[in-house]
Amino acid sequence: MNAVLLNKPPSDTSRPLRRPFWFFLGPAFLVSVGYMDPGNWATSLEAGSRYGYALLWVVTMASGIAILMQLLAARLGVATEKDLAQLIAERYSGWRAKGLLSTAALAMMATDLAEFLGVAIALNLLFSIPLPVAIILTVFDVLLILWLERFGFRWVEMTIIAFVATIGLGYVIQMFIIQPDIVAIASNAFMPNLTITDTTALFIALGIIGATVMPHNIYLHTSQVLTRIQDLNHDKARAYRLLKWDTLGALFVAWMVNSAILITAAAAFHAKGLMITDIDQAYHTLGPLFGGAAALTFALALLAAGIASSTTATMAGQIVFEPLLGRKVNMARVRLGLRLLTMIPAVIAILLAAKPLSLLVLSQVILSMQLPFTLIPLILLVSNRALMGDLVAPRWMLVIAWACALLIIALNLWFLLSDFLT
Repeated sequence: MNAVLLNKPPSDTSRPLRRPFWFFLGPAFLVSVGYMDPGNWATSLEAGSRYGYALLWVVTMASGIAILMQLLAARLGVATEKDLAQLIAERYSGWRAKGLLSTAALAMMATDLAEFLGVAIALNLLFSIPLPVAIILTVFDVLLILWLERFGFRWVEMTIIAFVATIGLGYVIQMFIIQPDIVAIASNAFMPNLTITDTTALFIALGIIGATVMPHNIYLHTSQVLTRIQDLNHDKARAYRLLKWDTLGALFVAWMVNSAILITAAAAFHAKGLMITDIDQAYHTLGPLFGGAAALTFALALLAAGIASSTTATMAGQIVFEPLLGRKVNMARVRLGLRLLTMIPAVIAILLAAKPLSLLVLSQVILSMQLPFTLIPLILLVSNRALMGDLVAPRWMLVIAWACALLIIALNLWFLLSDFLT
């Protein structure tokens, strides 16, 4: 019997394994939740309440950049069968790799700050738990991840997809209750409004970009597509083709949710001359204006967004920390350590009366500042034919990717210069 097995025709083992379409769904939905996290809520709420629909085009532009970069991330993972952090560690000299991975680790700490603040604020709004206590309770969402992974990674993915569905449903209900101006949405979603040029608008626009195109999502996506190409005989071209549709579908949903957050703020607050300076203010203002259902839906969607995005942020932490430290790390320790490192200063800031919304917006600007240190290595790697083979990125895609990266760098420099001069 063993001889028969050893003498199987080569064609049986060399034929690519063909999986059904649904097998490839999941990685991008796991990533997409990072595009509708509490950081997005903070920037979009402030943008909508301060400027109405005028910055909605920034959400669309940022979402377009995000789709492009996530497609490149998926392409890189499928072609190389390695994640971005591993490739940076392998292909760059010691100090350059350490520097790039260190900036990514700092960005993930900023990400985690936004995620757990969102959970804490939602717990405070829903159950009247004091904010410092609610922040400490957020450690349990890390334990939830570890518990779910005992049943297989598919359980984590399905849980995240359920959270995404909850957030999306919440904003469908919100739009129905608030009934925004459809004409204003259509005229601002795709046409740039360049009449608003003050430093605050630029700060918020950078925050939107930082909250939408997130460094940890690039690292996470390159890693998660590997769960779909574990068989070495798999048809990589077909795998990427199907993962591309997974990416487009998931990030389209994320764009809709991000737009809905800004639209809600514009219709509910800006139209009535109300400036929202904190998330809890948005919650308490929605109730009297549109009823308890609107406020409750807002808080539940925020809780779902916070827990789900916190899950993916801590998962991304392990991807970066292992090559940064040069050894395998304990998943539980990384996730708990990352949470504690960001939790302690946040608790201190809250006790000193810092506003959660200000911390959230600041965290997103930090992400925007880090983005070039993730995007440039990504673009360089996917343009390397020797590394990518037949999946090397086409020239048109690379041209647009470089233009987006340079735009982000220019906006960052403009903001820093404006802030310095004022």
